Amino acid sequence: MEKINIAIVDDDYLIVTLLKNFFDQRDNLNVVFDSIDGYQLYKHLEDPKNVEELDVLLLDLKMETVGGLDVLEHVKSVKPDLKVVVVSSHYQDNSMGFMLKKGVAAFLPKGISPFDLLDIIDTVNKKGFYFSLPQLDIIREQISTKSPQPVIDEDLELTEREIQIVRLICQQKTAKEIGEMLFITQRTVEGHKNNLFLKIGVKNIVGLVVFALQKKIISLPELSL
Repeated sequence: MEKINIAIVDDDYLIVTLLKNFFDQRDNLNVVFDSIDGYQLYKHLEDPKNVEELDVLLLDLKMETVGGLDVLEHVKSVKPDLKVVVVSSHYQDNSMGFMLKKGVAAFLPKGISPFDLLDIIDTVNKKGFYFSLPQLDIIREQISTKSPQPVIDEDLELTEREIQIVRLICQQKTAKEIGEMLFITQRTVEGHKNNLFLKIGVKNIVGLVVFALQKKIISLPELSL
């Protein structure tokens, strides 16, 4: 079984310790880094090997040395496709749209069950993002009323196959599942996905979801399938 490599950054030493011990007991998880200091993560990611191996970052928002949003911006500049799960006692519904635009893969309150967190980490690692149905309703309102429209080339047109792949990615299908559904190889799906990122001007799957919603390629009910 291929393990998910996780980093934990939270200013509460007890939470970091408990989560690390909990994750270390799972066969599919590997905690490669943990710290109560965001700057230590910066130093850890100075080594390209450490950047390459990291799959998911669990991140708190409020920390003493450097704020979680600053850490988020830094890690996204180092590894744009890194899946960041924000787990915070400062969770607020009205921040969902903001977090989505920042490229967060999941936004969760600290009171979440550790077993639910395991499932969410697995979903995020496989499919790129996780949002609950209530969160999707909130995102719909915030995207439509508060989030500015991105500047997109008016001449931009997606092919029928690209639209198919965008829709399936938004429905949280993996590259393998998409390949089986469209009778193409997984490598071809990954190639289409990377080309879509370049063509649309986004850096990750979350950006692709925002684009698809704004361009009405997919609706929220379809997104939650």
